[in-house]
Amino acid sequence: MAEEFVQSVEDGVHLSKRIYFGKDRAVAPPKPMTAMEKASQSYLPESPMLYAVICDPAIVDNPDIPSYQPHVHGRCDPPALIPLQMNGISLDADCYLDTAFITVTGSWRVHCVMGSRSCDCRIAVPMGEQGSILGVEVELPRKSYCTKILTMDNESETEKVAKIEDGCFLKPHIFTLTIPQVDGGTNISVTIRWSQKLLYCNGQLTLDVPFSFPDFVTPAGKKISKKEKIQLNVNSGPGTEVMCKTTSHPLKERHRQAGKLGFYYESDVLNWSSGNFIFSYTVSSGHTCGSVLLQSPPLLDSDQREIFCCSLFPGDQQCRKVFRKEVVFVVDISGSMKGKPIEDTKQALSTALSKLDSQDLFNIIAFNSEKYLFSSSLELATKKAIENATQWIGTNFIAGGGTNILNPMTQAMEMFSYTQQHIPIIFLVTDGAVEDERHICEVLKGHLMQNQMLCPRLYTFGIGLFCNHYFLRMLAVMSRGHYNAAYDVDSIEVRMEQLFSRASSVILANIAFENLDGLEEFEVFPAPVPDLSSEGPLVWSGRYRGVFPETLKAKGVLADLSNFSLDLKAVQAKDIPLDKVLARQQVELLTAQAWLTENKDLEQKIAQTSIQNAIISEYTRMILIETDRGKLVTESTSKQKVSTAPKKIEEPKLQKKILLQNLGVGFGDCSATVENIPPGISETKPETAEILAKAASNCCGKMCGICCIWTCSKMNDQCAIVLTQFLGAMACLGCLSCCEICCSVNDG
Repeated sequence: MAEEFVQSVEDGVHLSKRIYFGKDRAVAPPKPMTAMEKASQSYLPESPMLYAVICDPAIVDNPDIPSYQPHVHGRCDPPALIPLQMNGISLDADCYLDTAFITVTGSWRVHCVMGSRSCDCRIAVPMGEQGSILGVEVELPRKSYCTKILTMDNESETEKVAKIEDGCFLKPHIFTLTIPQVDGGTNISVTIRWSQKLLYCNGQLTLDVPFSFPDFVTPAGKKISKKEKIQLNVNSGPGTEVMCKTTSHPLKERHRQAGKLGFYYESDVLNWSSGNFIFSYTVSSGHTCGSVLLQSPPLLDSDQREIFCCSLFPGDQQCRKVFRKEVVFVVDISGSMKGKPIEDTKQALSTALSKLDSQDLFNIIAFNSEKYLFSSSLELATKKAIENATQWIGTNFIAGGGTNILNPMTQAMEMFSYTQQHIPIIFLVTDGAVEDERHICEVLKGHLMQNQMLCPRLYTFGIGLFCNHYFLRMLAVMSRGHYNAAYDVDSIEVRMEQLFSRASSVILANIAFENLDGLEEFEVFPAPVPDLSSEGPLVWSGRYRGVFPETLKAKGVLADLSNFSLDLKAVQAKDIPLDKVLARQQVELLTAQAWLTENKDLEQKIAQTSIQNAIISEYTRMILIETDRGKLVTESTSKQKVSTAPKKIEEPKLQKKILLQNLGVGFGDCSATVENIPPGISETKPETAEILAKAASNCCGKMCGICCIWTCSKMNDQCAIVLTQFLGAMACLGCLSCCEICCSVNDG
């Protein structure tokens, strides 16, 4: 889908040459990218964008200044996407703990469709780290649109099923939504809301928001005012100190309080922002520190227990000691991993091996239907052993066969020495789902409950959407490990290296609490609490009944096996919406638990939390609500004796609900795993007739449409008319040829 989208935008940029901007030579249509520019950048959006969806190229024109160009024969298949010009943009960002809530409000104009015609408009929203779409609102002169989350039981209320492009992820971080039939020349006001995680490095938290607009969304004309606004608020909680480090845009400080910062930027610009909005700050000292925030639940919350949130920040000490490791890499080499997945996995694994400490121990198990061991026991991570392992990977990582996860995981558990000098880690990589996943959880949980000071940690990594990400998350949660995923194959290497960096930089393990005996009820997400790594802060939360202690004592084990304790003062969080900050984490963790236990009550609880906080879940769906504002109708006054001014009454508002695509990641696809379908490949294969029809459509539509436009823009009117007539005749012959081929196929 991403490749088709890029091609459609490229076609749209070429098609926009058809738009006439008047006699001002300083105003020109956008220039297509050169081959060199394509190598360094893409037509994929790097900021919120709107596109006109053009099926009929004949409707492309300036709605204000008709150009009266020759008629274009044919249609665009797939439709071309012309980027709409943007009139104004504002960004609001609120940062709490490790999460940011982003609201972007912008105004776009359908500048490329003649005033008497209309087209669909597609919204594309690129989001930052682990972005989650929260809502979209669209205002038109006579209609408005907004998204809403509802339960699966209410799907019958929707009036039609969405098209493939209606409410889907173009890539894991790019959400798209189509608004139907917008008139040419219309101004569109759009408000987009999403949440994303803050990046962490060396004691600094960084907000990175996609905010890089291409040149061709700048309105044509010198006199059009272009206003750009940014508002940023940082709230790390009471008792903390926030210090600004770097910023990408010229922000002005508005307010500064304990634990809070506020900034603002507003300017009339000649060109829109050409880079992401980036802001870095610190909230901790050089030592491990943390806090406990308390808050009462909202009135409409289905769970009326009190909310608490704990956070631990590792600080920026460079000399902090990390745990020694015994690592077993358990890697899927089934047939579906063929190509880029297996190659990127090999590269990431080689990088991970090179970063092992010389005192670490390691082994590698490759598995499909069978299992293949690098060594019969753990090897010391010497330079020679790493070289041998890298060579073994190159020789034995050949994609083929089925998927059997239980046997290699059980053997990996049995390899650890369970001495207290090393922390045992299993690093599982897979792109498939298997039938016995709940049984695997039971078997591995039995190994984890054995009385070792440091039980094995499971760091799980899922590739694509055919594996069960909630199974992998559950394995990580029950072992104090961590989980990560690459939903598309382009991010495998980066994401996998991030997960291994977290696994290899644990500084505090076996985290637990004391002095909570006075509480009537206490629930923690996740439980048990994962290990703290120098690669990022640790945030966990929960619900309780009773009187929370004024100071919570957190304890754990350091890398030198000494005991660690930290007193965390509990304070009321008045200005932080804890329920919204923690909602996504709780939904994901509860979904993994609901999958494992098959608990229907838990599924309903997840659905309620999803609806209350507009969070996507596996048990809810997003819909698009279209509201027709109606027309102003003049009330008749003919029966009145006294002449009065006629009254205008607004007709009742009409609503239509459109069911969007299922935005959840699902619970894996065992049939796709059995068939070894690679990640990102659709399971449906077109029939021969569909392929031929597609080819004929592309031949007649795109060649006669797009190519004709490019050529006609370079010649006079008489030549253009002759050429379009000639190409129209050739298109008909092309269709006849395709029909003959179809007939011959059917005869065969």
